[in-house]
Amino acid sequence: MHTPIPKSFTVNERTYAWPHAPVVVVCIDGSQPGYIEAAVTAGETPFFDRVINDGAYLSADCVIPSFTNPNNLSIVTGCPPHVHGISGNYFLDSESGEEVMMNDPKFLRAPTVFQTFQDAGGKVAVITAKDKLRRLLGHGLHFGQEGATCFSSEHADTATLAENGIENVLDLVGMNAPDVYSAALSEFVFAAGVKIMERDRPALMYLSTTDYIQHKFAPGAPEANDFYAMMDGYLERLDAMDAVIALTADHGMNAKHDHETHQPNVIYLQDLLDRAFGPNACRVILSITDPYVVHHGALGSFATIYTDASIVDEIAEHIDEIVGIDKVLSRQEACDFFELPGERIGDLTVVSEQDFVLGTRKKDHDLSGLTVPLRSHGGTSEQKVPMLLNRPVHGIEERRLRNFDAFDLALNHVSAD
Repeated sequence: MHTPIPKSFTVNERTYAWPHAPVVVVCIDGSQPGYIEAAVTAGETPFFDRVINDGAYLSADCVIPSFTNPNNLSIVTGCPPHVHGISGNYFLDSESGEEVMMNDPKFLRAPTVFQTFQDAGGKVAVITAKDKLRRLLGHGLHFGQEGATCFSSEHADTATLAENGIENVLDLVGMNAPDVYSAALSEFVFAAGVKIMERDRPALMYLSTTDYIQHKFAPGAPEANDFYAMMDGYLERLDAMDAVIALTADHGMNAKHDHETHQPNVIYLQDLLDRAFGPNACRVILSITDPYVVHHGALGSFATIYTDASIVDEIAEHIDEIVGIDKVLSRQEACDFFELPGERIGDLTVVSEQDFVLGTRKKDHDLSGLTVPLRSHGGTSEQKVPMLLNRPVHGIEERRLRNFDAFDLALNHVSAD
């Protein structure tokens, strides 16, 4: 006796129709809309060109801070950070008093679409470029011979059935293990996605890349066009397998340097506040921090500050007068404005203007790895991201789209035919 296929499944108070065809949601790390448009104009991306004309070419807002972890988790849970709990790549753990990476599943407060879908009987595949996301994206999934698939390009060579639901990945894909600082790390994601779709045909697939190229090259640069042409070819193959494809980004990307000298425009907040208020008056936390700092030096456009309530207003006024600062928000204002979990941000939240980034102390940032002028993200200037689907969508008029609507659009707003 066959188990009946559910009509829908519900996760985090959103109901999704059961897929009638494989659904592939793609998160292009650091992709502002200009990259796709430039590649199409150059005539190098026939799939994107067709989607713009015959599918759905939309724009959406990512969550702030516009960093990798909070946005990927928003996309795969269908909700903002105050629900799922991931407020950045890095934060001050109030329980331990230590600054830590926010990549442990213990910090996640909401189930993912994948977890709920698998529990309802659906087949899932998740492939991410960097391993920092894998444990969060795969939280709650069951692995083994007939279980979910979840692995990273970074550690594809060591994937096992027990931990990742797949083995011998390099043989399957036909590529060598890619270097973590390379475009090949993202290409491996797509190449593996195509092979797994051909072999297993999972009902839900999530592909998440790295922003190595976007940190180095602006839209329209030959290297950027080549990168999007590479993606275009793999997406064409997924489209040919009748997959519904929804493509968005975790955040945009902007130049953060002086356009004449090409030197980074950095506001070293901890240095400035130490001089103004003393070395122990406050603690600046940079939410962009992760193990892969070569291309951004842990410099982004968002910071959170812990300080004493008696001087918080004075510190806010001081920061607000600094050239290059866009917003200084209290904890409650940041929670309300950016949908953040209050206990995982500081007393103040600081966002820099589009051309500027925030640092702690100058001596704490190693910029020797920057081989090109700094490009980074984190603020509201990187909030606008693309939202493309390879099928027309309906029923979304007069609606503010968010990148975490990707699964909703692919499952609920694409016609079955």
